[in-house]
Amino acid sequence: MQLEGVVKAICISTARGTEKHAIEEANFIKDYGIEGDAHAGKWHRQVSLLSYNKVEEFNAKGGNVEDGAFGENVLVSGLDFKNLPVGTILKCGEVVLEMTQIGKECHSHCNIFHRVGDCIMPREGVFAIVKNGGVMKTGDVMVAELPEADAPLRAAVMTLSDKGFAGERIDESGPKAVAMLETAGYEIVETLLLPDAQKKIERELIRLADSRQVDLIITTGGTGMSVRDCTPEATLAVATRNVPGIAEAIRAGSMAITKRAMLGRGASVLRNNTLIVNLPGSVKAVEESLEIVLPELEHGLRILKGSANECGR
Repeated sequence: MQLEGVVKAICISTARGTEKHAIEEANFIKDYGIEGDAHAGKWHRQVSLLSYNKVEEFNAKGGNVEDGAFGENVLVSGLDFKNLPVGTILKCGEVVLEMTQIGKECHSHCNIFHRVGDCIMPREGVFAIVKNGGVMKTGDVMVAELPEADAPLRAAVMTLSDKGFAGERIDESGPKAVAMLETAGYEIVETLLLPDAQKKIERELIRLADSRQVDLIITTGGTGMSVRDCTPEATLAVATRNVPGIAEAIRAGSMAITKRAMLGRGASVLRNNTLIVNLPGSVKAVEESLEIVLPELEHGLRILKGSANECGR
C-alpha cells in the first residue's frame, strides 16, 4: 500500500535544542542524516518529520509558528505520520528513509511550549534513518510504503544489572540473547544496559513498545529475590495484558536443569502489540530459556500482528 504527500519545507539547525530554519533543498547522507544538521549522526533519529497539516491546525488555534519551529527537519502535507507504523519506507526521489520512532519524550519544554503553551512534536513527530542518500527539494512528492506483513520481526534486548551499568561486570547475557534472536531471524533495533531501577526500566519499556514499536522485548537480569531485583515489577506495571504461559514454560523447562528455577520471578506480558519476556541474568540461563520458548514466539507474534492464524490442534 502506498500513500503520497508533498514536501512543504526542509529545515536544519547547527545546534541541538534550537528552532530550525528552512532551506530550499538538502543533501541526505546515507546512515547519517541531513548535511549540516545538528541531529545527524549514527543513531536511529537521523531525520525528524512532521505532518504539515498538524502545524496548520496548531497555527489555526493561535500558534503562529514558522517552519522548523518544532525542531522538525521535513514538513510534508498529505501524510499523517503519527498513524503510519514504524518500518514504513518514505521515498522522495533518490532519498529513501525508514521510520524508526513515533513521538518522543519531552525532557525540557522547548521555546514554542513556553511561548504558546504547547508543542506538537513529542506526540505528532516521527523519526527516521537514511537508507539511501540524495537531494530533496521543497515541492517534491514523498511516497510512503507500509511494511510487508512478512517483514522480519523487530526486537530489543535490555540487560538490567547494577554492576553491569557501573562497569563492574561485563554484560555477556545481553549479547547472547542478541545472537540467538538474530540467528532466529529477528532484526535487533536496540540494546540497553540499565541499573536495577524500576521507574527507569518502566520508561524504557514504554518507549520501546510505544515509540519504537518493537515486536519483542527480551530483558535479562533482575528477576531474582534480591531487594534490588525489580524487573518483574516494572514489566507488570507497564503491561496491558498478561501472557503467563511463556514465563511458566521457562520455569518448568528450567526446573529439569536446576530446582532453583522455582525461585525465578520472571514475567511475560503484552504492552499493546509488544511482547515483553523476562529472562534470568546468567548467560547459561538466557541460552536455556530462549531454547525453550524461542521456537514458539514467532507464531504468537505473527498472530499479534494479524499475519498468522490462531493456534489450533
